[in-house]
Amino acid sequence: MAGFLDRAKEQAQSALNQGKQKVDEVHQKRAGSDLLQKLGAAYYAERSGSGSPQATHDALAALEAHIAVHGDGFLRG
Repeated sequence: MAGFLDRAKEQAQSALNQGKQKVDEVHQKRAGSDLLQKLGAAYYAERSGSGSPQATHDALAALEAHIAVHGDGFLRG
């Protein structure tokens, strides 16, 4: 009986870890998408005359930093 409970506990822990990993991936993709949207907004504002090149540069730098840490998977879907 103890062996069964140990296996059940291991499976539950594994499922919990997989769930946490999936939640982290979703958060990273959402953060990347938000940064991409901010870059687009900064670029549009700059091109329409209400933004600055510095704001576009800062948004691009933030996006590049995110990609360096988490990858660019959010760009593909």
